[in-house]
Amino acid sequence: MSSTTPDLHGAFHVYDTTLRDGAQQEGLNLSVADKLTIAQQLDGLGVGYIEGGWPGSNPKDTEFFRRAATELDLKHAKLAAFGATRRAGVRAADDPLVAALRESGASVVTLVAKSHAGHVEKALRTTLQENLAMVRDTVAHLRAEGQQVFLDAEHFFDGYRLDRDYAFEVLRTAAEAGAEVVALCDTNGGMLPPWVSDVVHDVISTTGVRVGIHCHNDTGCAVANTLAAVDAGASHVQGCINGYGERTGNADLVNVVANLELKLDRQVLPPGLLTEATRIAHAVAEVTNVPPASRQPYVGTSAFAHKAGLHASAIKVDPDLYQHMDPAGVGNDMRLLVSEMAGRASIELKGRELGFDLSGDPEVVTRVTQRVKELEARGYTFEAADASFELMLIEEAEGRRPAYFETESWRVITETLVNAAPGQEAISEATVKLKAAGVRYVVTGEGNGPVNALDQALRAAIGQAFPEIAKFELIDFKVRILDQGHGTDAITRVLIETTDGESSWVTVGVGANVIEASWEALVDSLTYGLRRHEV
Repeated sequence: MSSTTPDLHGAFHVYDTTLRDGAQQEGLNLSVADKLTIAQQLDGLGVGYIEGGWPGSNPKDTEFFRRAATELDLKHAKLAAFGATRRAGVRAADDPLVAALRESGASVVTLVAKSHAGHVEKALRTTLQENLAMVRDTVAHLRAEGQQVFLDAEHFFDGYRLDRDYAFEVLRTAAEAGAEVVALCDTNGGMLPPWVSDVVHDVISTTGVRVGIHCHNDTGCAVANTLAAVDAGASHVQGCINGYGERTGNADLVNVVANLELKLDRQVLPPGLLTEATRIAHAVAEVTNVPPASRQPYVGTSAFAHKAGLHASAIKVDPDLYQHMDPAGVGNDMRLLVSEMAGRASIELKGRELGFDLSGDPEVVTRVTQRVKELEARGYTFEAADASFELMLIEEAEGRRPAYFETESWRVITETLVNAAPGQEAISEATVKLKAAGVRYVVTGEGNGPVNALDQALRAAIGQAFPEIAKFELIDFKVRILDQGHGTDAITRVLIETTDGESSWVTVGVGANVIEASWEALVDSLTYGLRRHEV
């Protein structure tokens, strides 16, 4: 397949179904406001169609289409309403669910129809001929109302194996009634790329209809199956950003379009918009409250991260030696990970990334490399804790660690009230004694746990000397037990992420218990933040 492949059906379609099929993911629950925000982000990626939901089936989706008419300003995408063909024995014009599609305000309607003979008889409990009539009547009715119609042929690949002729008849019926595209759905997600390719080729060569593809990821092949369908002639691809969807998800639309544009030289998005992919994928993840997968191809934080010293040595000469593309093509960045596997090249490159030129100081590079390996052997990790690594780098390069205060002592007391009201059973109190800007402070803080109490006390003490820390907020806290065989006596590692409202940084602490480890990470966090603000 190449950019010279003839397109017999007009412009290539990129169709996002995050707001409908993606929202069926376990644990993902979108409000109307969430859906409007995500739709605007998807439009920024340049997708051609955004499936907003099923109006008439639930109040939320009906409300979405009502508000979208006035609140969405889409520059690239058309909004599509999803729904089913009319019910058996009822005219399309009289079916209330078809009416909801007609009145949704969406210029495009995607109808789901049964193309599997067994599903027609067992699920719909009607005849094969009535199912064809339902497809014909509904498509023709909506076309007569001026709407563009696509058809999702549900369970198509399984239906093809059961009764190829009937599955083809459903497609022909939809196309003859005015459906612009018939999307072949691997609803159960059980297909493999060669099978998809063979079936799509058979459909196109036998029926001549315009084919789309809708794949689920149950075999881990949703993206590969989608690309196989395009290679066989499909000119309409469906998927969800970040691979959202029920069970194992739908085809990740970012991976699909990135592969088409960057690997197969098919321009499927407006020029220049693929560079927005990383930003948009992460922005949508924030709205869904589903943490972005660090190992997600193209847009994950680890997609262009390098850990092994051998890789870093090669990247120092030429970044392309260990990267399949320039990460800027999808708006991502290369990252050098500092770990016990790091060599001198890794440290030098990481230092350059953080603004330190270590090329003329091999002794510093040697000391930092050795120290990283020693600390990681004790349980530290610097892969995600760039801020702690930078403080260590400064210490080795300049001879002293940045310090804004000197700790004299700290302690934490947790009191449990046996008969307290729910939520008030335990109160933690921390006392911190330290010197900052030449003044000794003794401050007590309370919190809903020992770490929270320590954080409150430390901030209250330092804040009197450095009011800048009022901007700092702890936004993530991770604990890991390192030697689990020791039970409650195990070494603990803590990672803390802090933000100043503009960016965030991560610090690490390791100790004999979670409080000791947390204290170290908290001190690093505030120290790094104050240095960042040039205090």
